[in-house]
Amino acid sequence: MTRTTTLPTSTTTMRAVVQDRYGDADVLRPSERPVPRVLRPDEVLVRVHAAGLDRGTWHLMTGTPYAVRLVTGLRRPRQPVPGLDLAGTVEAVGAAVARFAPGDEVYGIGTGTYAEYAVAKEGKLAPKPAGLSDQEAATVAVSGLTALQSVTDIAGVRAGQRVLVTGASGGVGSYAVQIAVAAGAEVTGVCSAAKADLVRSLGAAHVLDYARDDIAGTGERYDVIIDIAGDVPLPRLRRALAPSGTAVLVGSENAGRITGMSRQLLGLVVSVFSRQRLTMRVPRERAADLERLSALIEAGRVTPSVGATYPLADAAEAMRDLVAGRVRGKVAIVVT
Repeated sequence: MTRTTTLPTSTTTMRAVVQDRYGDADVLRPSERPVPRVLRPDEVLVRVHAAGLDRGTWHLMTGTPYAVRLVTGLRRPRQPVPGLDLAGTVEAVGAAVARFAPGDEVYGIGTGTYAEYAVAKEGKLAPKPAGLSDQEAATVAVSGLTALQSVTDIAGVRAGQRVLVTGASGGVGSYAVQIAVAAGAEVTGVCSAAKADLVRSLGAAHVLDYARDDIAGTGERYDVIIDIAGDVPLPRLRRALAPSGTAVLVGSENAGRITGMSRQLLGLVVSVFSRQRLTMRVPRERAADLERLSALIEAGRVTPSVGATYPLADAAEAMRDLVAGRVRGKVAIVVT
């Protein structure tokens, strides 16, 4: 039998953003919700100072690809409060939590983080990196973990390699560029012309305009491609990849509304018959990887690129701007 901890608290309600159906940003609305009062042994209650906005939250909001609904709810979201990334202060801990105590400043991944309080697993939190604001820290976990695992663990980027990052000005891309540069790679970023200055500031040695430059027509062959944009046909991607290079297929915006994985699965099949390695990232949300990110941040090798901040009540507007491509880097939702 799982032990739970019931929290005595004088605060019974909290401000939150909720959705009661799947759809576009119009489904998001401000509301009052009960403060979580029951914790499992490995859970932490966090008073949220800021939360991050990313494409993963968009997928959960829209319920696409449809396969996600097997987990989130077939007809409507089981979790009415969206949000994954968070930064805040520990309010209370479950009976088995040993790494944190009330008052600790943390960041990481929780459930329903677009609210004044959210619950997170102890194993998905880490101490907030020194020197980061709450808004900066809140934009690290989801995108930073995706980038770190893609660049370091899957592609194994090392010094001297030529690395291409598509979607380089976005949330995951802004971290992928910096992590690859920190590994000693020569990085080329692909983005819109309007965001080229941002990508250069992240350390990219070269920048391509996705609307004008054909990555397969430059004559360059890259040792590693971190494909976040997900809109380059695989034959073109392979022409830009070195004969024995690795492409990590992160983005899946054009990979089907059923599973969202058709592009990645095709890449795995192609790899069987080619020296080129086309692979994908299996998500891992672990405190150990957050601490690896913290080390890079505290060493000054990675800096969160927060392009805009929005108050909690304007989460729907923030989502619209993200979908429309008006965001540079990451978006932070300011809660308290």
